[in-house]
Amino acid sequence: MNKDQVKGSVKEAAGKIQEKTGKLVGSNSQQAKGMEKQISGKVQKGVGDVKESIKDAQKGR
Repeated sequence: MNKDQVKGSVKEAAGKIQEKTGKLVGSNSQQAKGMEKQISGKVQKGVGDVKESIKDAQKGR
């Protein structure tokens, strides 16, 4: 795993917590921020996955 994969996973988990907390306290803005953070985390993790795939492909030459 590279740093983008780790940071993306952490950001996604934090977003889920923020979204659920927003639902619990009735805050639509916190729910939206949590969903935004989840999406950002998924994108960052995806970037990390691509980097890892490229790295693995280069090793296989």
